[in-house]
Amino acid sequence: MRILAFGFLLIVVMSCGSSEKTYKQTALSSSLDSIKYWYHKDYSLNKVLGISLERWNKENKLTTKNKIIVAVLDMQIDKNHDDLKGRLWINKKEIPNNKKDDDQNGYVDDVEGWGFTGDKNGSYVQFSNHEFIRVLRAYQKDFEGIKEEDVDINKVQYFKEYLRAKKTYNDKLDYNRNWRESLIFMEKVYPIAKDSLKKYFPKEGYSIKQLDSLYLLKKVNDKSFWQRRNDNDRDLGALIEYMISALELNQNYEKIVDQKIKLDSVIDLSLNIKYNDRKEIGDDETQLEKGYGNNNISDSFSKRWKLLYHNTRVSGIIAGNRDNETGVYGFSDNIVIMPINISPMGDKHDKDIAMAIYYAVDNGAKVINMSFSKEFSLKREWVDEALRYAEKHNVLVVSSAGNNGFDIDTMPKYPTDYDYSLKKELCGNFITVGATTNLVGEKLVPAFTNYGKENVDIFAPGYKIYMANYPEAYTTESGTSYAAPMVSGTAALIWLYYPNLSVQEVKKIIFESGTSYDIEVLVPGGEGKKAPFKDLSKSGKVLNVYNAMEMAKEVSRKKK
Repeated sequence: MRILAFGFLLIVVMSCGSSEKTYKQTALSSSLDSIKYWYHKDYSLNKVLGISLERWNKENKLTTKNKIIVAVLDMQIDKNHDDLKGRLWINKKEIPNNKKDDDQNGYVDDVEGWGFTGDKNGSYVQFSNHEFIRVLRAYQKDFEGIKEEDVDINKVQYFKEYLRAKKTYNDKLDYNRNWRESLIFMEKVYPIAKDSLKKYFPKEGYSIKQLDSLYLLKKVNDKSFWQRRNDNDRDLGALIEYMISALELNQNYEKIVDQKIKLDSVIDLSLNIKYNDRKEIGDDETQLEKGYGNNNISDSFSKRWKLLYHNTRVSGIIAGNRDNETGVYGFSDNIVIMPINISPMGDKHDKDIAMAIYYAVDNGAKVINMSFSKEFSLKREWVDEALRYAEKHNVLVVSSAGNNGFDIDTMPKYPTDYDYSLKKELCGNFITVGATTNLVGEKLVPAFTNYGKENVDIFAPGYKIYMANYPEAYTTESGTSYAAPMVSGTAALIWLYYPNLSVQEVKKIIFESGTSYDIEVLVPGGEGKKAPFKDLSKSGKVLNVYNAMEMAKEVSRKKK
């Protein structure tokens, strides 16, 4: 498969009570890839494996004047995007730019949200360490060169985490160095390949299909990309193959060069134990505290790489303008997005995650979306306590499962509500979301999504999702990052119409109202292994907005 050639370039986020309806595999028909908003469709009406949002909007006769705040803990956001204008939270208690904390919430001039990764110069940190680097830095002095039998019994769990971090570091460093070698190679051969193809395509503009046909005529061997790279092959067949790989990954020369420069920073900064991004922020990383960072949540000027795309995508899924007849359509125009920046390139700090949760809860958010994950958590007790604080205030936290193709029952994923040591949940207001496709049958679950009978709660569409974007206005991407906001939007919609429900009731409704598919699917990372879809998550279901709203109506009515 050519897309794996220098694929290091790709880092890939109807049942109702007793009347549960389970679809058998034989009943499913092919979905329609051509439908831009397939994920809003309804299987029973459209034969498309969506979340039935469109059906609910068409049949809903209720109106509400309520507003609800969804906090999105993510990167920077494009606040001027056509689909997000007027959709962002405004702190009316704060007077803009007077350099005072008018509402005395601990944050100066936080009119539009807060950037916990804001630096001392008013911009933001672009690169942070991965969490395993922080683990190594924290424990290296105590454990480097030590055998397990020599470790104090009370510190064995930290020693094992240190060894796991060390292995992860070595694996990631090798991976990224190999990736960089591929980019260096592609930087050299891309212009040669492009020039060589002018003989056959003087006007360029060739397709992958055309290059495939030419490749079959001109290839001199069946080497893999790695063999050709290592042998420095420059024959015409090899050059055609290099260009095919670039086209499949939507790469041109400029993008290859830019990716190489970015990867240099990943290796030199994110994977460097001597680099500490907190020096740019100026906080005390050993203490939870308010006020560090800055109020710049939409900086499109000061950095080489603009980190505005991911939050823009996620927020657009939740609250994209439904009335402008263009772009994307969110769950409701009554949803307001509170942007909170905690995400550089690298892993999020547990301190920033915890403080962002406190900020969101204290400033009125009802739902918190966290479309990120990491394999380690150095200060998870901070995050655990923040999650319990959110639960106490009736706030739901929604997290993406991650894109490693892992079983996260056995391979830890953070943030989480699950204590891997005690093997129990720590709070009742947390939902972890895996991704599904619009592909029928065994490919319902994409190869990239994490899964887990205990630690993934529900699935939602996260494949070929059409979204708001930056700098291009719109894009189509895949990942569990885009499945999580489907659940966040659903929770917000439930509370807009049924505000008397508790967070535990909303979570239960989302679980129980999902669509069950009685089919076997390919297990991510399972090399062809299959399992019943219901065994890949706790609920065994896919999000269904229509059913959730119907069930919420009944639960709410019984409480009155």
